[in-house]
Amino acid sequence: MKPKRPFAYYLKSLAGSILATSLLMPAAWAATATEELQGVIGDHWQYTLREDPITAGRVGVSKYNRELPGVSAEDRQRRIEAEQVFIRRLEAIDRSELSPSDRVNSELLAWVLASSVEAEELFLDRIPLNTFSSFYASALEANSGLAMRNVTDYEDYIARIGEFGRYFDENIANMREGIRTGFVLPEIVVQGIAPTVRAQVYNDPGKSSLYKPFVEMPQSIAPDIQKRLRKQGRVVIEKVALPAFERVADFLEKEYLKAASKTLGAEQMPGGSGYYRHNIRYYVTLDLDPAEIHRTGLAEVKRIRAEMKALIKESGFKGSFTEFTQFLRTDPQFYAETPEQLLKETAYISKRIDYVLPEFFNLLPRTPYGVVPVPNEIAPNYTTASYNPAAIGGNRGGAYWLNTHGLDQRPLYELPALTLHEAVPGHHLQNALSQELEDVPDFRRNLYLSAYGEGWALYSERLGKEMGLYTTPYEHFGRLSYEMWRAARLVIDTGIHSQGWTRQQALNFLSSNTSLSPANVRAEVDRYISWPGQALSYKMGEIKIRQLRAQAEKELGNQFDLRAFHNALLSNGALPLPMLEEQIQRYIEEQKST
Repeated sequence: MKPKRPFAYYLKSLAGSILATSLLMPAAWAATATEELQGVIGDHWQYTLREDPITAGRVGVSKYNRELPGVSAEDRQRRIEAEQVFIRRLEAIDRSELSPSDRVNSELLAWVLASSVEAEELFLDRIPLNTFSSFYASALEANSGLAMRNVTDYEDYIARIGEFGRYFDENIANMREGIRTGFVLPEIVVQGIAPTVRAQVYNDPGKSSLYKPFVEMPQSIAPDIQKRLRKQGRVVIEKVALPAFERVADFLEKEYLKAASKTLGAEQMPGGSGYYRHNIRYYVTLDLDPAEIHRTGLAEVKRIRAEMKALIKESGFKGSFTEFTQFLRTDPQFYAETPEQLLKETAYISKRIDYVLPEFFNLLPRTPYGVVPVPNEIAPNYTTASYNPAAIGGNRGGAYWLNTHGLDQRPLYELPALTLHEAVPGHHLQNALSQELEDVPDFRRNLYLSAYGEGWALYSERLGKEMGLYTTPYEHFGRLSYEMWRAARLVIDTGIHSQGWTRQQALNFLSSNTSLSPANVRAEVDRYISWPGQALSYKMGEIKIRQLRAQAEKELGNQFDLRAFHNALLSNGALPLPMLEEQIQRYIEEQKST
């Protein structure tokens, strides 16, 4: 999956309140609906860059590279007020005067703003971390992939590291407010997270990953200046960053762990029902009852289980479902002996997929990608894999992160499905195409919506059947196990957060219905506990995409072209599912008329 920042990953303003207010006011020259909309979109994008310096750097705007976001109470209130102004400006525009493409721009920006304001008003900054992402990981990776070519780049980087103390302390303050209001992570989650923070506290600042950019510096920087920059880097890491990590580690291990909840569910916290429904609306992009999602999950689990049983029978294996999954989990033939072997096998599968992509897609991204091991400092508590987009103007392609920790938990037969999901035609292809869109506002090129992105990636796993990527019964079972994994998420996430499920109940359900290794089962369940609602986006998004494809195939008959359908799905970038459905309906009608 693509790593997504938690709701607490918010923004910092560089302008005073008077300047900010003046920039948010409608431009005097906006005489038409189109001009008014362009003014709102332009002002909002500049606001986003000022408020979110990490994202600014990743889209090629370097002027804020000395900054980290602000998450204080003042920052939060300012954002609420500013975004409400944007909403009022959008509502004042006569949409009937807009072109179809501008209606999409307007509706999409309105969705983004409404979701952001609601998250701010719920004060989700009180939990700024989960087992997958966190404020400190965002800071640690803020410059990952950014080109550092000159003295200014390094001086900006040093200044950004100097922000760690302020940024971390603001997040600790928000978590203390979470303690006061009972809005805290469960104890089991904190126990898993705390060691990963403690692991960032080094006696030697040169061992921190923050020091890596100083190891090899551009030859265009004079040796004496390199020496100065290295010294400054070591000092700021030692005096600011490492103590900041130590404060967070101490806080988690003592104060926060003591206050952590013994219950697991979002709905068991104060205001939890509203919190969980907000997360469903945000991640699924549909306002659904948790009970409805739970029923959908149970139906999907039943369907996939029947397919798995049929495949076991076809494989010739003599034994039960449990015996077959135990065979897959324990037979040495299914596991790499070294991290390099796992990475090489994954790279080979990646190139096999690249070879057949043109048969299924008439538009491919220019941006390359690579297979990269998950950093050692986070690997023990990290999921199987993830995708990290390339920074615009950076010095790296997209990164398909593969976890090489615990090789006996990383089965080779799952690699085709995993690679289809994280690399191509899944996250890399979709994200890179989105970044390369033309004639759309900047905010759309960089927008990530989980139901769309994860739904597409899960659809890509199934597409691998048509692409001929699954060559053994075990690889086919690995795909079914992955699909079952996502279906089980619907049951487990809603079970934990709305129906009082225990952790053991969730572990048993996932373990008994998939061939996932015990380590992956544990990591996944703890992720669902710590990140309510996000896990629902995969299957709900994929179900919608498959429904839209089935509808297009039925209505277009012999006119249906799979490559054209994929282009219709991908050509607008990320969209909430209702807007995606509208786009596909338009595509179907256009195809009928040709």
